[in-house]
Amino acid sequence: MVVWAYIFIDLYHDTVFVCKIKHYSLFYEIDFLYLSIEIIEYKQSYMTLQQMEYIVAVDKYRHFAKAAESCGVSQSTLSSLVQKLETELDVTIFDRNSHPVKPTAVGEEIISRVKRVLFNAAQVKELVATRKGESVGNISFGIISTVAPYLLPKMFKYLSVNHPDIHLHVEEARVSTLVSKLERGEIDIAIMATPVSNSELLEIPIFRERLMAYVSPESPIHNDDVLQTNSLPVDSVWVLREGYCPNRGVFPFCNNITGKHAIYEAGNVETLIKIVDENGGYAIIPELHVPLLRKCQQANVRIFANPEPSREIAFVVHRNFVRERLLNILADAIKAIIPATMLYQRIKKFPIAL
Repeated sequence: MVVWAYIFIDLYHDTVFVCKIKHYSLFYEIDFLYLSIEIIEYKQSYMTLQQMEYIVAVDKYRHFAKAAESCGVSQSTLSSLVQKLETELDVTIFDRNSHPVKPTAVGEEIISRVKRVLFNAAQVKELVATRKGESVGNISFGIISTVAPYLLPKMFKYLSVNHPDIHLHVEEARVSTLVSKLERGEIDIAIMATPVSNSELLEIPIFRERLMAYVSPESPIHNDDVLQTNSLPVDSVWVLREGYCPNRGVFPFCNNITGKHAIYEAGNVETLIKIVDENGGYAIIPELHVPLLRKCQQANVRIFANPEPSREIAFVVHRNFVRERLLNILADAIKAIIPATMLYQRIKKFPIAL
């Protein structure tokens, strides 16, 4: 039985050598790579980074026209280059009879490896730019919805004044979505609640914020200035979709979702507060959201005790991330926004070093 393999070898700049072989052997040493390939039958081609970007775009959008638009080329140009690559490799990367278009089995393997090559190529470019002190350029940035309303407006202003060469592309999403995008290299950095418990990702803590209660004036606990965390009513609480059970077991309702009300998992803090205003009960909100409330609403905010719940907010990047200068620019922006009492001492005193 003949076993075929596709070997991707990074050559120079933007070219990757692809070799289709029947038999091969590899000999590897720490400092040098000796490649000894006994080829009985082969077909070779040179895959450019441009072609790689095209097939990744088709995989992302599952549509040739949309992929071409995202790459800034015509559909005919993108389609012909993808088809040329398929001909040279003698494989079908995409099933065009499927709607939407989808990768074949071998196509999925090729795309997976291509993504790693593109990621490594981007790392090299960023490493050189960082060492030369060149412009940071474009940043793909993710943030959770419970932090975005407070950080983003002031962060945009800070960067436009102090670093006008930086161009942010921001996506607001759930933690699980941001983690997936970081793993796939679709975003550069995320700001989210941690820990995320993912060995592929690196967490850099920025600040810790308290969790507070927004209480309806009609609720019996509205008369208490300080709420006892371990004795909260579980039948009238409203929580966010991301949950405020990061410290599972701190809040009674984390382990006991029972009572007269089903817990509604709202998508953002504003919705949550409006639900409480209309329906009564109480909600868990982050400390940073309190200044955004109207004064009459701030009168409904209560603190917790025994214990006082909080959450950690951190930069999260892929372990292979190299844009140290970018992280420090964003850290400087956050230090100018977040009260110093909330910042971790390390982030206040030292630059981020990867």
